[in-house]
Amino acid sequence: MAKELFGTDGIRGVAGKYPLDPRTIYAFGMALGDDAKLSQTDPEILLGTDTRESGPWIAELVAGGIESRGARVRYAGVITTPGVAYLTRTGPFVAGVMISASHNPYQDNGIKVFGHNGFKLPDSEEHAIEREIFRLSEDGVRAMPVRLQIDEGLDRAYVEYLASTVTTRFEGVRLVLDCGNGAAYRLAPALFRRLGANATVICGEPNGRNINLNCGALYLEALQKAVLAQDADGGVAFDGDADRAIFVSKSGKVVNGDAVMLAAARALKATGRLTGDIVVATVMSNLGLQKALEQDGIRMTRTPVGDKYVLEEMVKLDAALGGEQSGHVIFRQYATTGDGLLTALRVFEIARQAGADLDELTAGLRVYPQKLVNVRVRQKNALTELPRVAWEIRRVEEELGATGRVLVRFSGTEPLARVMVEGPDLAAVESYTARIADAIRSEIGA
Repeated sequence: MAKELFGTDGIRGVAGKYPLDPRTIYAFGMALGDDAKLSQTDPEILLGTDTRESGPWIAELVAGGIESRGARVRYAGVITTPGVAYLTRTGPFVAGVMISASHNPYQDNGIKVFGHNGFKLPDSEEHAIEREIFRLSEDGVRAMPVRLQIDEGLDRAYVEYLASTVTTRFEGVRLVLDCGNGAAYRLAPALFRRLGANATVICGEPNGRNINLNCGALYLEALQKAVLAQDADGGVAFDGDADRAIFVSKSGKVVNGDAVMLAAARALKATGRLTGDIVVATVMSNLGLQKALEQDGIRMTRTPVGDKYVLEEMVKLDAALGGEQSGHVIFRQYATTGDGLLTALRVFEIARQAGADLDELTAGLRVYPQKLVNVRVRQKNALTELPRVAWEIRRVEEELGATGRVLVRFSGTEPLARVMVEGPDLAAVESYTARIADAIRSEIGA
């Protein structure tokens, strides 16, 4: 059966509405509790949230469902998604659950699940949990939340681990941290100040409704202004659950995930730690990254969008580095998922050790013009079922030839078709993108 609950990054929707209504959330907890009981007697499951106002009541419903099946819950409170992944794989937990909608506005929320190995669940396990949720829902579920107490030591253990991965301290380094009013609002300043950095925080006062609001990894204007105004050495912006990071250089230039992967790949190769001289990226990474890596003798391979798919390919190829243009970067030596705080540590450590700024570290990356348009759709048909769309895509691909790329895909978390065209000429790229987007609107536009 086709998945109806789980998208590319767990379950996501408007808090309070299906699939994040109380009965479905509670049924999810029951299904996860049943699954945990199959793998271990007296199992324990970790829960964490970001700063959305809906996080606590969703956590209490998930916990109620889990505990109704005889499993136990420990609650980390506000913590990052990679923090949950780390604690799940290093602690006694059979699974970890992060309640977050990442970069989405506060009205949305979501549920991400990690296995004991710290990996997001494979599609087959998500299918099994989903089938059980549907079965329980058909039988009738009475949602009964439980009160949760925060285990204050869990987030500290995560910060201590992150700090232990750094060999260079940051005394004298001036940084600006945009915490997006999200899960990093306490952890990021605590981490960087512990390592000696002079860290200024913006967007670090969450109120339940301002997460990602004109700040964080998708809105960089405030960070750029702060970096320039304070003559900082650099800045970093996290999204709501801090599994991604986007940087701003001393000059105010945006340094995205592609640029981070280039700098990190060069540094890892120079120290003999880039296994196989390979980097795993997604179909969204710029053609310029691929060409810059090739100049350094590094091969790039692509996966579908989603850091879970990046990680699967990294494991398959024994790759040390992978990530997404959006700022999810996986350093497999240290983590099993994209981790914004860890990425920031690695980037500023590389800069410190090289005696270079972010502009110098990312020199040589020619960014090919790339246009991305999101088209709201009423349904998600296979592209082969949309004659005008398929015809327009073929025409654009023929006109671009080997000088560019076309990517059309549906969002796994929103009712959107994403159209991306990349090529050497911006005007042509914009025209091609508009043509394909118009074709989609005409056939399945909302």
